[in-house]
Amino acid sequence: MNFTAETNIWYPGLFVWMLLAAFFVGCSKPPPPPAAPGMPKPYKVFNKWYQPISSAQGFQQKGLASWYGKKFHGKRTSNGETYNMYAMTAAHKTLPFETHVKVKNLDNNLETVVRINDRGPFVQKRIIDLSYTAAKKLGVVGPGTARVEIIALGTPNSKKSTPSSTNYIPVNYESGNFTFQVGAFKDINNAEQLRKKLAESLENAHISIFNDGRETYYRVRVGKYTTLQQILKDEEVMVRKGFKNAFIVAE
Repeated sequence: MNFTAETNIWYPGLFVWMLLAAFFVGCSKPPPPPAAPGMPKPYKVFNKWYQPISSAQGFQQKGLASWYGKKFHGKRTSNGETYNMYAMTAAHKTLPFETHVKVKNLDNNLETVVRINDRGPFVQKRIIDLSYTAAKKLGVVGPGTARVEIIALGTPNSKKSTPSSTNYIPVNYESGNFTFQVGAFKDINNAEQLRKKLAESLENAHISIFNDGRETYYRVRVGKYTTLQQILKDEEVMVRKGFKNAFIVAE
């Protein structure tokens, strides 16, 4: 879920916002299934629960690819970025964010690599939603959908890597550096104000700067953990302190 400084309201990604509305107001409905040990929290769309996986290592899948473009351009994605239809990104229901995935169009053998930064598509048999540019490279824009195979590559081992020289590190959220993200702002002064407030009672309150190619965001984060199990234990602590919409990220 994502935070906007302008309205002080948390928003999920492009497709999830309207779909999850019923979940947030349906307090009388049965509670969500608990996450398996070491796994991210499940989420519900169209009365169906999805369990994001903690590691992309060895992940492969075949099914239909679709794409989304101008209608969602400039809106928020599930990981807090602004959707850019011209970037090489995609939505997947369960793969960890930041996973780079090789997508092969099985109808014409065209291939490309995209980065997962959103959730979806929540349509039967569709396994990935491509950005406009990614879909165009694969020949999916015209027909709208195509049979594809996706293979998770991991994350680039260097920010300076080029497509022809990139080596990937398998994404594994069970160990690494974890923290809670409490807010994200376009104004660094607002971010610093929240950071100072958090630092009064919580450890390692800091600002992480992110640029999506169009805008710069100042993400306010707190806490430092080396395993997913450790940080999951402190989720209830964050709720009791009033930060019920804080979410876990891997740095």
